[in-house]
Amino acid sequence: MILNRFGDRIFKIIVYFILILVLLVTFLPFWNILVLSLNSAEDTVRGGVYLWPRDLTLDSYQQILKDSEILNGLWVTVKRTLIGAPLSVLVITMLAYPLSRRNLVGRKGWNLYFIFTMYFSGGLIPFYMVLKALNMIDTFSVFILPSLMNVFYMIIVRTFMEQLPHEIEESARVDGANDLTIFFRIVMPLTTPVLATVGLFQAIGHWNAWFDSYAFTYSSDLKTLQAVLVKILNQFQTGGMISQTQMLANSAKRNAVSSDTIRMAATMVATLPIVMVYPFLQKYFVKGMTLGAVKS
Repeated sequence: MILNRFGDRIFKIIVYFILILVLLVTFLPFWNILVLSLNSAEDTVRGGVYLWPRDLTLDSYQQILKDSEILNGLWVTVKRTLIGAPLSVLVITMLAYPLSRRNLVGRKGWNLYFIFTMYFSGGLIPFYMVLKALNMIDTFSVFILPSLMNVFYMIIVRTFMEQLPHEIEESARVDGANDLTIFFRIVMPLTTPVLATVGLFQAIGHWNAWFDSYAFTYSSDLKTLQAVLVKILNQFQTGGMISQTQMLANSAKRNAVSSDTIRMAATMVATLPIVMVYPFLQKYFVKGMTLGAVKS
């Protein structure tokens, strides 16, 4: 008994040590970016700034918030996330529900059809041609419609729905509920945990997306925040050109900002909003777990 308790303590210590190590490895680089974005340029070039800023200043964030391109990119990113993520969850759920019903005619064939699209595609050029034929190039719809369906997430939701007790649906039909009533008032509340997870993943995907804005839009009004950030980072790394970050730094009245500090500040502006979403979604996970509890 004593040996078992001692072994359990050693195991817990090892687990906690590994978790703390993973936390430090993942958190410290993010924290260092925040520290550098809050440090003045003159002090940053001296080096040695790691855990906290030596010369605290918010000038880099003030320069970022004055840039119209970054503010417009933030608005486009927020708008596509708020519109695209809920619509995608709705479409994924509406497809997963019939595919989870065992009485669906040709159920295996439909499942294989959608799984086939996960492994084979026409490629980027045919995809661009399809978008162009649909008049979606350089429009806001190019951010929403092509990403409405994610087959991998659909399979996750379908598998979750297959585990729901069929007695609930049968009792609802006895009470006169149709398919839409069952779907919206029974199935969706019971699948809240998986829907919250899929919604979070879709929101992160929309927030971090930059390639569709980079390749399928030309207007500066349709550039997402991540696309603007990629542009800033690429221009900064081009030695023979004056980057946008350098121009922002040169426009400052005092030398409290530089290309490095503005790059770090732009990275934080692009990262912090979606990171702050995680704590608010935890309650929906717990709520969904209680709604999905079935008493036998």
